[in-house]
Amino acid sequence: MSQAAIRGYHKLCFSTLIAVFILILAGGVVRTTGSGMGCPDWPKCFGTWVPPTSINQLPPDYKATFSEYRERKNQKFAIYLNAVGLHETANELLNNKSILEEADFNASKTWIEYINRLLGVIVGFLILALAVKSISLRKILPKVFYFSIATLVAVIIQGWFGSIVVSTNLTTWTITVHMFLALLIVAFLVYLYHITDSSTRLGSIDPSYRWILFSCMGALLVQIFWGTQVRQAIDRIAATSSLRDAWISQLGLEFIIHRSFSWVVLGLHVFLVVKMVKTSAEKVLPLALIVLILGTLLSGAGMAYFSVPYLLQPIHLLIGTMIFGVQLLLLFRLNTDRSKVLI
Repeated sequence: MSQAAIRGYHKLCFSTLIAVFILILAGGVVRTTGSGMGCPDWPKCFGTWVPPTSINQLPPDYKATFSEYRERKNQKFAIYLNAVGLHETANELLNNKSILEEADFNASKTWIEYINRLLGVIVGFLILALAVKSISLRKILPKVFYFSIATLVAVIIQGWFGSIVVSTNLTTWTITVHMFLALLIVAFLVYLYHITDSSTRLGSIDPSYRWILFSCMGALLVQIFWGTQVRQAIDRIAATSSLRDAWISQLGLEFIIHRSFSWVVLGLHVFLVVKMVKTSAEKVLPLALIVLILGTLLSGAGMAYFSVPYLLQPIHLLIGTMIFGVQLLLLFRLNTDRSKVLI
């Protein structure tokens, strides 16, 4: 019975991971289409559970109404920021009136954002199901129970912070925090997937691989951070210019660092993969890593040389997140004695 419960949990965890990656892809579509403010409130959209399809369904003063709503929410959030010592950030939030500027209604952007939220609800229910399912495993696999609850808490925080992203009108630092919270949820799910996996442990592994892998993971996180800076810079440029052909040429130091550092990321991963393929029993994950790394390079180059196509931006984001997930899974397999995982 316990083994069947573990297998059932493992399958549900895998499905949840896939759903999270789909949600991250949808989030990328929201960003690339500029639909982040398609719904000016949260969790509802224009005050209703099913958003409008025409501006005629909105009152004439809808901009003022939702601007005031977001201002009240920002005032509450500023209290939290002051409480943790972020006084400068709180003051900027309260004094920057451009944050309260309401965009014109656009039905397409509204429904893109709304679909993204629906996917978020599905992911939330899947993670809730994992937490409920983990209760029966609490005695035999306590880590599964505790990390399932931690994942549920992280998703609740992510949902709440998503409302902050909206209320602050996509303030750049909130988007970055939102992204790294998503990576934390991916990390929890990958770990839960790993510790409920009954597959055999890897063969003898050179301990130095861990340090190479740590270096790869650190480099990737740095690259993701600079990627968020490039994305923020493009958002600022796009706000004043609709000519996509000119966006890349207007980028500054953040783009140069992000582009140049990609070769560091590639070099570290090639070194890791060559060593593991030659001497380790684990070959699938290292090869998957190098394929994904090449995918990010090609999609990044495609954005740079083809005027930031709509399709490539979410794909670039998705592949980067998948790399992080594969890195973690490989790390867990290198550091865990499989004979002690399923007891």
